[in-house]
Amino acid sequence: MDLLHSWGVELAVYLQTRYGKYEGLFDLASTVADLHTTFFWLFPIWFHLRRDTALRLIWVAVIGDWLNLVLKWVLFGERPYWWVHETKFYGAGPAPSLQQFPITCETGPGSPSGHAMGAAGVWYVMVTALLSIAREKQCPPLLYRFLYIGLWMLMGLVELVVCISRVYMAAHFPHQVIAGIITGTLVAEVVSKEKWIYSASLKKYFLITLFLTSFAVGFYVLLKALDVDLLWTMEKAHKWCIRPEWVHLDSAPFASLLRNMGSLFGLGLGLHSPFYKTTKMRIMSAPLRIGCIVISVSLLHLLDEWTFSPENHMTFYALSFGKSAVALLIPTTLVPWALSKIYPVKTEGKNL
Repeated sequence: MDLLHSWGVELAVYLQTRYGKYEGLFDLASTVADLHTTFFWLFPIWFHLRRDTALRLIWVAVIGDWLNLVLKWVLFGERPYWWVHETKFYGAGPAPSLQQFPITCETGPGSPSGHAMGAAGVWYVMVTALLSIAREKQCPPLLYRFLYIGLWMLMGLVELVVCISRVYMAAHFPHQVIAGIITGTLVAEVVSKEKWIYSASLKKYFLITLFLTSFAVGFYVLLKALDVDLLWTMEKAHKWCIRPEWVHLDSAPFASLLRNMGSLFGLGLGLHSPFYKTTKMRIMSAPLRIGCIVISVSLLHLLDEWTFSPENHMTFYALSFGKSAVALLIPTTLVPWALSKIYPVKTEGKNL
């Protein structure tokens, strides 16, 4: 693996040397590829345009990121920014000099890349949704063909930029981002075939959230009992990150797990709340849908400003879970219900 890692470091050095002027673009690509964008931007937009697609986005994002966590614990992937300092591959000679950035110092294992995996899954859902809409609208065959090629090429381009950005930032090796793309696409393909996710009961949401959380925690406890330290990367991040403030607890494995479980449980609560049931039967006009999107995104932006101290890890994780749950309740239930009270709209069915 050292040879493979050394090639990755050489590529990172090459990118940092030759394409430093694109640092802003790479930083933006990594930021947008984070699943935070899916929960706080893409979901509220899709939910008020095409709810099935929005639900698929959340399920793919949550299941994909959960699987990413488990795979990282199993594969023990290194990250360039610490590997280059600890490896004996370079012998007595000087190790390559890698730059670090505010988003470099992730605290979890490196393989597969969560950003590449998440972006692949989310874009797969959106591309297939747009193509499905085109088929429903009976798009002319030639136009559909151009749309088909164009959307998949766009997804490929986005993934390429995301992968380059992760290598440029010295957060991942090339083979880790490739593994992320493949795994993310497979997760999206498998989850997209499951129809029950569109009508899952609140009990099922609760049980799945409980199972995924229990499995991850149980797996951690089991390996810890076998003297396998799954948090070995935390020490490396604190040791080799050039600026301590760049090491964030929210990039730790359990922080990611609790955020995702909060999002899934929040979605279940939102879809089965009394408020949602009253708005579900209403025919939302285009202006109201746009209003829901704008207000939801605005409120989520305000919610995103709420941060908490990482001093107490248990409190931090609990608040992360709650914040993520509220983030899904806002666009699914609270905003549509409030607007329906302010602007009464027609209901579906002649008896309603």
